[in-house]
Amino acid sequence: MKAFVRRVERYRPISLAPLANAGVEILGQSRAPLCGRVLLRGLPFDIAEDLDHCYLALGGQFGKEATVVVQSSAHSIVLACRLLESAILEGGPLARPVAELRFELTTGAVELVTLRDRFEIATLPVRWGQLPFAAYPDRLDRLPSRYRGRFEDSGVRQTEAGQAWARDYWLWAWINPHPEVEVKAVHLRALGPPFFLAGLSVGQAPEHPLRLPAARTVVVDIEAEALTGPDMSSPEDEPLDFDDHLVTPRKLIDFSIAVDRGVATFPYTLPVRTEAVLNDPLTGFGLAFNPNATPAYTKISALDSATVSVQQGDDVLAEFHWSDIVRGEATSGPVKIRLDDPGANWVRTAFVDADTGEPVSCRVSFRSPSGIPYAPHGHHCHVGSDLGTWHRDVGGDVRLGQVTYAYIDGSCEGWLPRGPVIVDAARGFEYEPLRSQVVIEPGQQSQTIRLKRQRDLRRERWYSGDTHVHFLSTQGAHLEARGEDLSVVNLLTSQWGHLFTSTEEFSGEPSVQSDGQTIVYASQENRQHVLGHLTMLGLKSPVMPWCTDGAEEAELGGSLEATLSEWADRCHEQGGVVVLPHMPNPNGEPAALIATERADAVEFLEPTRYNHLEYYRYLNGGYRLPLVGGTDKMSSDVPVGLCRTFVNIPDGEFTYKSWCRNLAQGRTFVSTGPLLSLIVDGASPGDIVRVRSGATLEVRVEATSIFPIHALELIHQGRIVDSTEDSAGSRKLTLRTSLRISDDSWIAARVGGVGYFGFTNHRDLWSRGVMAHTSPVYVTCGDEYDVFSLETTQYMMTLVEGSLTYIRTVSPQRSAEQTTHHHSDQDHMSHLTRPLEEARARLMNRINEAAPP
Repeated sequence: MKAFVRRVERYRPISLAPLANAGVEILGQSRAPLCGRVLLRGLPFDIAEDLDHCYLALGGQFGKEATVVVQSSAHSIVLACRLLESAILEGGPLARPVAELRFELTTGAVELVTLRDRFEIATLPVRWGQLPFAAYPDRLDRLPSRYRGRFEDSGVRQTEAGQAWARDYWLWAWINPHPEVEVKAVHLRALGPPFFLAGLSVGQAPEHPLRLPAARTVVVDIEAEALTGPDMSSPEDEPLDFDDHLVTPRKLIDFSIAVDRGVATFPYTLPVRTEAVLNDPLTGFGLAFNPNATPAYTKISALDSATVSVQQGDDVLAEFHWSDIVRGEATSGPVKIRLDDPGANWVRTAFVDADTGEPVSCRVSFRSPSGIPYAPHGHHCHVGSDLGTWHRDVGGDVRLGQVTYAYIDGSCEGWLPRGPVIVDAARGFEYEPLRSQVVIEPGQQSQTIRLKRQRDLRRERWYSGDTHVHFLSTQGAHLEARGEDLSVVNLLTSQWGHLFTSTEEFSGEPSVQSDGQTIVYASQENRQHVLGHLTMLGLKSPVMPWCTDGAEEAELGGSLEATLSEWADRCHEQGGVVVLPHMPNPNGEPAALIATERADAVEFLEPTRYNHLEYYRYLNGGYRLPLVGGTDKMSSDVPVGLCRTFVNIPDGEFTYKSWCRNLAQGRTFVSTGPLLSLIVDGASPGDIVRVRSGATLEVRVEATSIFPIHALELIHQGRIVDSTEDSAGSRKLTLRTSLRISDDSWIAARVGGVGYFGFTNHRDLWSRGVMAHTSPVYVTCGDEYDVFSLETTQYMMTLVEGSLTYIRTVSPQRSAEQTTHHHSDQDHMSHLTRPLEEARARLMNRINEAAPP
């Protein structure tokens, strides 16, 4: 009762029980309606509980007139009512008069109002799109379940908004034009079809009791010790046992905001505010997650008389009068809440190249100094509600840490707060990222932001691309590629159990933007959970089966139908390029592909020590393997091209075919930020330098970066032979050295953090380190490049033996008598093992050839 009295403050319900002449049977519904002392839209109503006599009905077979005594001061009077018959759905007239209301004031004056069909009153149910024009449903708009719900509701939950439909009654409010004068009574006279009143509420608050204003933003801060609920770092439901990289860990917010006479959005945690935000070494590339639930912001639309509650589960942590909050700030117990709403302008923003003045695509975030996001219209303040978005990627938005960016094609528009605004923008690795503060003046409706290009690698004939992208559409990939200054996106169709993705994007040819600056090619990644994954670039027709041998790659209970070697052969038959993705795992058959020269390149996904050592192992074994970079983008918290491949096309036109051809020739470097060049006696990555044994090579290495870099290293045959460092971090490092060559070997360069592996980590899902690594320059002292390592060869032999063992003893197989496979071999097991037997024979030959006579 205490809570009810508090919530009904300044509104007084009047019971119509003495006038009731009808029961719930007039509704014609089996569900029991709301009766008794109830809150409708946060307003109190006293509806008679006698279900046989709970409504005052007029018109038709009911009485024609009735009087409700008020005898009270009233700023407003709210009716809970409902029309019982309407001809609208049968083509009848709109605005048909239903009742005349005479509001009698104590001065003797009378205010007349007519209730009209689909204006001040309506029937229930109503068809979609036929809500009344001047009445309100008996409940407020609502939020869906934030974190859990039925599978079929998952799309709806992303709206974070549910429109209210009337449950039992429509509410209409009369506003007293003379609020200083008391209302004596309300006289009702039926004019046509039957209707009823369920209740009446008299308001003393100087507000419209039903019409909510536009939402205003508030910041909520809760003392950490007050949030004593369960650990919400993961859902209560047991998660599927996916790979770590498929699921994004998120700290779920375990408190909510409730408003009795209004609505509130979900609260969202704000980034940690520090003075160093504008000097962040990863400017333009997100902000770290706040480890605490608050400060957080929410948007509230409420009546002045509303009560705002901060809750954790069923526990109320604090309550506030909305009128106190709008004055600026209020504190209750462990909760502080303040208004952060300086007013807003609809602003059109243009992004242009600082030198040319031409529009430039980029990704952008606008935030208030408190960190409250103001997304360009059509984009999300919190992509995916700040949850993981595997296979639910929202094209056109990306999240880095606690900042969501919108990809735009040179301009955007939307609400921006008046006063200081932080503009956070980036465009790949060749433009200087921007994080600066601008001021939006009252009345301002446009602004221009200039982005400065630091390098133009296209002019130097280097073209960047991402070898590994999932789930985007072709047009979405074009948009994001332009925003990241990326030339090529390889969009990979694949299979995930019973799920097939991006199949509709496959066309067997490149999709080229009209100006030729970006190319998207939908191709394939085929996958097996033990033998490995295989990326096939430039396919003209699909290579099936896409995945094989059961979960989690293929369908549950599937059999082993193909090897990576077979897929590689079919790719090469089409003129495609074979890449071993996320080197070296799954670490089974890749050794066989390298041994039989079926692999055209290997891919770095994240710069770990392990993948460096594995790559160097194969190079030391004499295999010439170009290095490429891809993101394996499967969610909105991985930007396209954050790990990218720069390919040098020394002559001819930039096309997808020329990009792939030069990639396979090793004219590449991989980068997550720095731009790296390696010149060895005039030769570049992918080239072979022929010298006499004992010759000295002149080596020049240069790295420039939009991020601080600390160590630039020259690698010869897997060992650091020269380096330069800047412990404080620099935007440019250079290395000039001489290198004496005695045997065939390889040379590469790399740049990264302190000691190279002390990376500054990006804020994407993978927390990738800021680094770059070239493909090798190969040096031979003879006619042919010839390097051999017994250790590497034996390692590869072991992997080949392991793969053969898996195929023969563990892999699920179909009955030979009941199966016809996709190939023509009668012996399926022989078909599977043949390429691995070939790899074993080649490796054994290398061992025998290297053995002393």
